[in-house]
Amino acid sequence: MPPNIGELAPDFEAESTLGKIRLSDYKGKFVVLYFYPKSFTPGCTREIQRFSELYEEFKKLNAEIIGVSADNITTQKRFAEKYNAKFPVVADKEKKIIETYGVLNEKGTSAQRVTFIIDPEGKIVEILRNLKKAEEHADKALDIIKNKKS
Repeated sequence: MPPNIGELAPDFEAESTLGKIRLSDYKGKFVVLYFYPKSFTPGCTREIQRFSELYEEFKKLNAEIIGVSADNITTQKRFAEKYNAKFPVVADKEKKIIETYGVLNEKGTSAQRVTFIIDPEGKIVEILRNLKKAEEHADKALDIIKNKKS
């Protein structure tokens, strides 16, 4: 069963553009865990660009961003570098994290575009899906965290 709002976010360890990371390493911070279909595609490119633009705003709110797709680590490093992503971008080639979070696409080939907002205690406080534009995930996540902090 995929996790729901109010439940603890499943922990994971993964290879990222910033080395090996664990979700539990970010306890005490808000985490925006965003899943996307494929690096270098138009929607995913706009999404990482927007998260990169807003990164300092997230940092001010004690929030970290983690991007996840089924691309390999070489592709993820090129993607993160090209769009100046200072946050970890995870290579989930085996789709273990994608499956754990219930966001595998119908074909079973990649992740759906879904964003989980996780509070400092590790609980999921919001799940964003079916937004019209990929880049809206960054803006909406930032608004949600601002509202939770106030």
